Amino acid sequence: MALSEKLYLLRKKSGLSQEQLAEQLNVSRQAISKWESGQSVPESDKLLSISSYFNVSLDYLMKEEEISENATTHEQKNNGNIQNRDRTKWLLGIIACIGGIICLIIWGLLSILNPAASNQLSESSMISIDGNGIFLILCIAAIIVGAILLLKNTKK
Repeated sequence: MALSEKLYLLRKKSGLSQEQLAEQLNVSRQAISKWESGQSVPESDKLLSISSYFNVSLDYLMKEEEISENATTHEQKNNGNIQNRDRTKWLLGIIACIGGIICLIIWGLLSILNPAASNQLSESSMISIDGNGIFLILCIAAIIVGAILLLKNTKK
């Protein structure tokens, strides 16, 4: 398979238009079109950018061989690793948000149902902010960290 065909297939698999790929690689749409039609070949720095962007080796791009099972398997493993990392971040975000919310609920119930325990917590703090304030700040921080992890993951 020629470089032009590989570029076309990689772009289509990624769901990108020629314009979108051109923006990612800082080239014109016409350059992408010429590369995919075989009218020209990308310069070496652009080949490195393509290799990095699609997470494929330069050998894969440059060698005119049929796609081997090893290349496909390697690409599938990389996609699986990325998905697992994203899933882990998403799960950590959910856990942090839910943990923070649960702690806030427990703190609220404790303050309402047993004010003596709440007072004991505030008296045991060595920092000038009372214990209730520290607990509240930690709960809110957990919720914010969880929300950030979730938002970062959903932007992809």
